Amino acid sequence: MIIFLSLFYSSLILASVPVPAPPGIAATSYILEDFNSGKILVARKADEKIEPASITKLMTAYVVFMEIKAGNIQLSDKVQVSKKAWKTKGSKMFIEVDKFVSVENLLKGMIIQSGNDASVALAEHIAGNEAAFSQLMNRHAKKIGMNSSHFSNSTGLPSDNHYTTARDIAKVSKLLIKDFPEYYAWYSTRKFTFNKITQFNRNKLLWKDDSVDGLKTGYTSSAGYCLVTSAKRDGMRLISVVMGTKSKKARTKESQTLINYGFRYFQTHKLYDANQTLHQIRVWKGKQQQLNLGIQQTLFLTIPKKQYKNLKAWMEIDKNIIAPVAINTKVGSVVIELSNEKIAEIPLLSLQEISKGDLWDQLLDEIKMKLQ
Repeated sequence: MIIFLSLFYSSLILASVPVPAPPGIAATSYILEDFNSGKILVARKADEKIEPASITKLMTAYVVFMEIKAGNIQLSDKVQVSKKAWKTKGSKMFIEVDKFVSVENLLKGMIIQSGNDASVALAEHIAGNEAAFSQLMNRHAKKIGMNSSHFSNSTGLPSDNHYTTARDIAKVSKLLIKDFPEYYAWYSTRKFTFNKITQFNRNKLLWKDDSVDGLKTGYTSSAGYCLVTSAKRDGMRLISVVMGTKSKKARTKESQTLINYGFRYFQTHKLYDANQTLHQIRVWKGKQQQLNLGIQQTLFLTIPKKQYKNLKAWMEIDKNIIAPVAINTKVGSVVIELSNEKIAEIPLLSLQEISKGDLWDQLLDEIKMKLQ
């Protein structure tokens, strides 16, 4: 059975905007992804293993946030700074040996100031040492589908067997925004003062583009200059990962070029909410006769701008649905087509449970089904 779904759009029809080829980006690898739909708009060598430098700290932060969520640590916990953390080379928030620093300040020092010393202090507080913390990082990476990543430390300093990909970095970036909005605001903080030393966020796009609110820079001589960016305009959020540019200026410029392209030529639309009743269908031999149908996750689509009028949606529903029906049973599909090309097919699910009817109901429905 095919049932067409309504798609609302304004009666004002504007001329379509042709989508040009993506701009050339001077970087080792990169990816541009829509946050809500997951649509990849641009990618080059996105699955190539690369050295992440301080982009690593996105994964470090994710593990720390998960530990807070689990109740294992708190923002107010005081962490005693070890000599190892204090001596860590590279960028610093300037913590001091044996002094106590709160988890919250260490997180801000790591996120805003990119402090390697803060990263090590957090790792030691959570797991005892950085090696054990790296195991946690890899365990979480596997759970969230970062299948092409392996971490050997919490800082991103060059190390054997320490690598990731642009696509994997986009995955953890999305989760930081989605799952930890209360902490994500720190990624847009422009400066942080600790120990009477003020340092500025290295993400220069925070000053250049008001739509940018994160995420992280990185640099080593072997990794080059890297930048992960998230920006939101008119309700549409994009995430770009640009790895291995030649300078600070280049990583900022190339990232800006990438996100501007995405916002200029694409638009994201929310079509249907999760668990929204899209249709009711007759159920045979059940205690109830009507079954609500919908989808499990809110459906977003990213398409070229001003192409919404060319979208069509319909449901393909199984014939003769017979009780019992468990909740979230697949009974068909929601199909989305753009300009006569199928662009999405999503499982259509039962939104409720319907148990078997009594013998009389079953017998009566058996007769009705034969007379259809």
